[in-house]
Amino acid sequence: MRITDLLDKKSVTLDLVASTKMEAIDKMVDLVENSGNLNNKEEYKKAIIAREEMSTTGIGEGVAIPHAKTKAVNKACLASGVSKDGIDYESFDGSLSHLFFMIAAPDGANDTHLEVLSRLSTILMDEEFRNSLINATSVDEFIALIDKKESEKFPEESREVVEEVVVDSKYPTVLAVTACPTGIA
Repeated sequence: MRITDLLDKKSVTLDLVASTKMEAIDKMVDLVENSGNLNNKEEYKKAIIAREEMSTTGIGEGVAIPHAKTKAVNKACLASGVSKDGIDYESFDGSLSHLFFMIAAPDGANDTHLEVLSRLSTILMDEEFRNSLINATSVDEFIALIDKKESEKFPEESREVVEEVVVDSKYPTVLAVTACPTGIA
């Protein structure tokens, strides 16, 4: 499962403004709701807060990845926000958080949220990449940067590129289908 498969343009903001951790959570939950994958926004928010009470999801290096697995989610999705000024998200390293990725997973989603968390953590280790996300000028650019980085880090899963076949129109194209194991019958 690719990160960009879970990220809807309506669930990304490049201008996340909040003065507190709770305000940031509220705004990120609103972004998750924009995806149309929540059946109960308040229950989802409660699950996020319960997870934060166990331990902060501000992982440091300017990144926060709040997440919850709950029946309030219909389908796994992801929301993302960029705060140019940074928000105090009580990160492990005490730094302000600039990049937010909120993972929403339904109860029966096995380990989808853990897989997404792992993939995000892997691609976000690169400081230059984090800075490029923070400085993205459009949502399309933001998503394209993630897609490109994901393809670099997980090349075995790169999106399949279909080569265009040029057909010489002077000759007919023949396609033969056979059930013969030798291909001659």
